[in-house]
Amino acid sequence: MARNVKLLLTENVDSLGIVGDIVNVRVGYARNYLLPFGYATTPSDELVAQLAEKRAQAEKQLAERRAQREEMIGKLNGQELTLIRACNDQGQLYGSVTQQDISSALKELGFNVAPREVRLPTTIKRVDTFDIHIKVDSDLEADIKLWVVADRELDTEDNDEMEFDNEGELIIKDKKPAKSEAQPEAEAEAGAEA
Repeated sequence: MARNVKLLLTENVDSLGIVGDIVNVRVGYARNYLLPFGYATTPSDELVAQLAEKRAQAEKQLAERRAQREEMIGKLNGQELTLIRACNDQGQLYGSVTQQDISSALKELGFNVAPREVRLPTTIKRVDTFDIHIKVDSDLEADIKLWVVADRELDTEDNDEMEFDNEGELIIKDKKPAKSEAQPEAEAEAGAEA
């Protein structure tokens, strides 16, 4: 049984080819996706000739799209983006900044960047600055700076001062003076005499 099959694409298929291409794909991909949706058919010289005009239009559209992307990457490189997020007083975000968040923010600025084209170096879960890589094609890349800022002023002061003694025991200095253990007993005795 053959594992691969040759098909003629009747439509553009991302990451596979454009209309008129003869491609070699897995049987399951052909049977479950390409053939049922009409994206491909069995190749023949007649069909290749019929699809020649459609292929020329597809190549023209790809060239226009490529030119737009090259222009966009030129403007995008070095761009700075600021996202405001809710966080705790230590700067830890209550959620994380995702590829979708960055893509949406870039679209608001006029850059048509898909979420899959945003390459995050790590999960963004705190207030900080990050270098984000945008890759729209194998040779079209840009780097932007992302500023994640808090939605409020952070309270970085600790209310209780913590210190450790020589044995490593925690010493907590409260702002309120603590009552001594003898005071409650004295108050109880005074209440009993009255």
